[in-house]
Amino acid sequence: MSPIAVEGPELFLGTDAAYVALARPRIDPTQPGVLIAAEQAGVSPEEFAGTGDTWAVMFEADEEGGGFELPGARDIEADDFAEQLQRALAAAEPFTAEAGNFLRLEARPSGDAWVLTAHVTPPEEDEAEATPRTLELGALPTAELLADLEDFRRSLA
Repeated sequence: MSPIAVEGPELFLGTDAAYVALARPRIDPTQPGVLIAAEQAGVSPEEFAGTGDTWAVMFEADEEGGGFELPGARDIEADDFAEQLQRALAAAEPFTAEAGNFLRLEARPSGDAWVLTAHVTPPEEDEAEATPRTLELGALPTAELLADLEDFRRSLA
């Protein structure tokens, strides 16, 4: 099967080993992989691809990951979270930033980087992933974080 490309805004914080991502995945229903998968699933390509307007949180640490959707979350809320992070990074003091009641980041400066800890709390109705998680994301370079935040905010515009 052809790979399925996923587009849409995404804020990825962490490394390949430990991360948290806030994303609004969008899949083009005309992709060959989508057409094949939809046919195999017995649904239309549009139904298989989904609407592309639902935000999600994805995370991984210690080779265990998960994720959950955030129905009703809006682009403005994601942008507010990214702006909150930008302001806090510019202040160069330890901080806590929150995205609703599902994601809280604690950060402290360490040289030219920030040590991030993410607290992820899935919605209670998502019983498979209902356990809150604390993820140590490691030290991330300040310049990289700021560039990623700017790219993310630009993708929302």
